[in-house]
Amino acid sequence: MRWIKGLILAVVLLVVLLIGILFAVNNQQTIALNLIWVELPAISFSVWLLATLTFGVILGMLAMLGVYARLKARLARSERHNKQQRKELDRLRTQEFKELT
Repeated sequence: MRWIKGLILAVVLLVVLLIGILFAVNNQQTIALNLIWVELPAISFSVWLLATLTFGVILGMLAMLGVYARLKARLARSERHNKQQRKELDRLRTQEFKELT
């Protein structure tokens, strides 16, 4: 089962790589970007698109970092609470057995 998952992942990665290569080959036009206050150098359209995609992914990850940290802290707090509850339950169970004997 594990090798099937690895095989599927390899096929998906290969397809994505091939699509990326086709994308780069079909978008060779050079474009200079003018961002009002700065003009960026003329490089191929595919490089600009991949650079903006990478920038967007990194920006999205940074935006989600706060949410991730908050959820991680909440999970740790819940696990501590769960551990305390289990200890209390075990204590009450042993106390109940002692009272019966």
